[in-house]
Order: sequence, then structure tokens, then C-alpha cells
Amino acid sequence: MSLRLVITLLGVALTSACASLENHTFETEEGAIRGYDPVAYFTEGRAVKGTESITAKHDGGTYHFASKENRKLFKADPKRYAPLYGGYCAYAMSKGFVVKTDPHAFHVHEDRLYLNYSLAVRKTWLKKKEAYIVKANRHWAKKLADG
Repeated sequence: MSLRLVITLLGVALTSACASLENHTFETEEGAIRGYDPVAYFTEGRAVKGTESITAKHDGGTYHFASKENRKLFKADPKRYAPLYGGYCAYAMSKGFVVKTDPHAFHVHEDRLYLNYSLAVRKTWLKKKEAYIVKANRHWAKKLADG
């Protein structure tokens, strides 16, 4: 990992909710995943902006969908479609940080959605994703337990 990447993540983490989670889902004024449709990552393989008129709540976040069919799929199995770690950066979570994400910096692995801070961070995360997932799972569980 480059020193520049570490410094970037630390800077972002310091300005993010890194000590505790007020909300289990990363959400902006646009909604969870910045208003992007979580189901579209699976059905279309890309980030697709949802609409404000088709939404569903899950784990403290409001998700937007591109279609009523996508909302129906999500409601039937939200754990499958919702991003891991509440939509916070998977790579940063593997380091113990809670950091915002870019909806375009995503990866679907073993039928689960992972988001990252940026495309550059995603590139680093993909190099050792299995190891990072183990670490991120551990940190996420601790963050949830700590509240």
C-alpha cells in the first residue's frame, strides 16, 4: 500500500465518523449509496442512479431504486443487496476506519456488494480482497458492538 493512499485514508477517516457509528448505513442527503440503486449492481453490473419516488428503508438508511421491480427484489432479501459494512468503504473498514464511499467504486464478490472510497482505493482492495474481507468483517462487528 502506498504512503499516499494511507495518508488519504487517514485524512478521510479523521473527518468521517471513525470513532463510532451513529448510523449503520452510510447515507448522504441523496440517500444510502448516494441515491444509487443497490440491486442494479447485481442485475446490470454497474452503478445506476435510483429515483426519489421509489425507495425502501433498511438498517437506518433510505435506498433509492431505478424501478419498482428492483425495490421488490431488495425488500425480499435486503441482506443480499445492501452493501457490506453499511455502505462504508470496505478497504478502510479492513483497517478499522469508517470512511465514505463512491458508488462507482464497487465490486460484487460472492454475491455481496462492496463499496470503496474511490476507484484507486478499490484497485488496492481488489489485490487482496479475501484477506481484507476477513479483517473488515472483524472490525465491522466490533464497531457495531461498540455502537
